[in-house]
Amino acid sequence: MTDPIQLGNKNKATMTDVATLAGVSQATVSFVLNGSPGAKLSEATRSRVRQAADELGYRLPRRKVRKAAEAQPVIVFMVDEVASDPWMAIAFDGAQKRAAESGLSVFLTVTGDDVDSELAAIDGLDGKEIVGIIYGTILTRRVEVTEVMSKHRTVLLNCYDDKRSQHAVIPGELLAGRTATQHLIDAGRKRVGFINGQQGIDASRDRLKGYRQALSSNDIPFAPELVKSGNWEPSSGYELTKELLALPERPDAIFCANDPMAYGCFDALREAGLKIPNDISVVGFDDRELAKHMHPSLTTMLLPHFEMGEIATETLIEMAGGYNNKPSQIKVDCNLIPRKSV
Repeated sequence: MTDPIQLGNKNKATMTDVATLAGVSQATVSFVLNGSPGAKLSEATRSRVRQAADELGYRLPRRKVRKAAEAQPVIVFMVDEVASDPWMAIAFDGAQKRAAESGLSVFLTVTGDDVDSELAAIDGLDGKEIVGIIYGTILTRRVEVTEVMSKHRTVLLNCYDDKRSQHAVIPGELLAGRTATQHLIDAGRKRVGFINGQQGIDASRDRLKGYRQALSSNDIPFAPELVKSGNWEPSSGYELTKELLALPERPDAIFCANDPMAYGCFDALREAGLKIPNDISVVGFDDRELAKHMHPSLTTMLLPHFEMGEIATETLIEMAGGYNNKPSQIKVDCNLIPRKSV
C-alpha cells in the first residue's frame, strides 16, 4: 500500500485517489467497485481496492431517486461514424448500463467531426439537463476538441486530444500486443509472425510495439520478414499467411492484429496441411463473436469497449459532482481470452 493521500475532505475522494492509494489503474478501481464480471483480477487486488475505497470514504456516485425517463438528465453520446464494426454500439451499451444505475439516460447521435451536427444534437434535446458529452470514435485516434465539447463536460472515448485538455478513455493496445506475443512465447514458440492492420493507425502502431517488446524481453531477435501489414479483412490474413509460410524458415506461431484476419489465416494454414495448434499457434485480437466458433476456437485479446463505456460514464458523473476535474487518460486493459488455437 502506498503512503496515504492527503485530502482536505474525505467526501471529496475520487476514483483517481483510490487508484493511487491502491497502486492500481482507474480502470481497475471501476471494475472492482462496479463488480464487472469480465475483469480478471486477483482477490488480493480486489481487496486492496476495496480497502483503499473504505479508507478514503469513496463510494461510486449514484442518484438515489430515479426520475421518469422524460425528466432524466441526459448524457449525449456522440460518435464519429456508423460502421460494420460493433465497437461504439458495445461502448454505448456499457455507458447505458452505468448511466441507468445513476438515474440518467443516454442519447446516441452520429455527428462525425462536424460542429453543426454537434450543435443540432444539443439543440434537439429541448432544454433537458445535459450532464455532459461522451465523444467516441471507431478507430483509436487523435481528435480536435470542438467548440461544443469545450462548453460541456466531455470525456473522449477511444480517442484523445494532443493537449490532453479532456478526459480520455482508450484501450491499452501496447500492453495487449505484448501480452498476446508473450502468450505464444510461453507456449514454446520461438518464431512468431505478426500480421498487422493498416499502417498509420494507432492500434497497428501500438500492437506492433507490444509485439517487439515481448520479443526483446525474451531475447528473440526481431525479424522484419515476419511482420506483414494487412487491411483488417480475412482476405489479407489469408494472403499474408501464405507469404509467411513461403519463407525459408516459416513461423511456428502467428499473431493476427484482429480476428477477421485470423479467420483468413486459419484458411491458409488448413490449405497448407498444417494443424492448429500442433504445427502452428494463432492468436487474434478483438474477441469478436466468430472467435469462439472457429475450429479450433481462437485465442484472442478482448477489446474492452463495454468497460470503456462504463468508465467514461462514471468519469462524467464524477465531474458533474464536482470531482475528478483534472483531465486524465485512462488506459483499459485488453484481457487475454485463452482458447484452443495455442
